[in-house]
Amino acid sequence: MSQLTIRPAEVTDIDTILYFIKELAIYEKAEHEVLATPETIRSSMFAEHSGVHGLICELDGEAIGFSVYFYNYSTWLAKPGLYLEDLYVSPEHRGKGAGIALLKRLAQIAVEKGCGRFEWSCLDWNTPSREFYESLGAEPQHEWIGYRMSGETLVNFAEK
Repeated sequence: MSQLTIRPAEVTDIDTILYFIKELAIYEKAEHEVLATPETIRSSMFAEHSGVHGLICELDGEAIGFSVYFYNYSTWLAKPGLYLEDLYVSPEHRGKGAGIALLKRLAQIAVEKGCGRFEWSCLDWNTPSREFYESLGAEPQHEWIGYRMSGETLVNFAEK
């Protein structure tokens, strides 16, 4: 019988994490946007005071998926929240419970840390993922519109 395990990501997982990041970007048709390298993953996720955490999902010892998360804060709840940045399971391993196992472990971490919320975003066109999340009881937040500043826009705005 096959066994799924979820474990914290370690510095030795950098190449695996980068592999999954690139697979996810291909799935999202945004491979050209990936700037991550082993060095930037090391310095951002595994630095001494990093606020970024990862989980690796393994099936019989083989890495088949990952998640990356960090903590945010709700002023209204006066509690931290857990924000899931990425969750990805390789296509050939979907349907084996890996996505549910990763989400369940993240929910457990959120409860253990006293978080008031567990949140993430999903691309509007990604119907399979949206249906999957909603089947677990997650609710889309239609009243919120995400905003982003990045790259040159961010730098220019910061300098003004």
